[in-house]
Amino acid sequence: MCVGVPAKIIEKKEYSAIVDVLGSQMEVGIIFVPEVSVGEYVVVHAGQAMTTIDEEAAKISIEEWRKLVDARDSEQVIR
Repeated sequence: MCVGVPAKIIEKKEYSAIVDVLGSQMEVGIIFVPEVSVGEYVVVHAGQAMTTIDEEAAKISIEEWRKLVDARDSEQVIR
């Protein structure tokens, strides 16, 4: 199974972009979505922006990812 994470474009370069993924910034390739603009959301997998996603869907997905991260963090505290 492949997992894609929603990310917001915060800076665009020629073949890559800086994105915000759950509060962390990273550089990803944008060869599959060269038309993407700053402020838009993409789905990132294996260091590549694979497709664009509308803001509402991205925010819903981010909320679910946040729940997973929070659950993992609280489980590690218990151990």
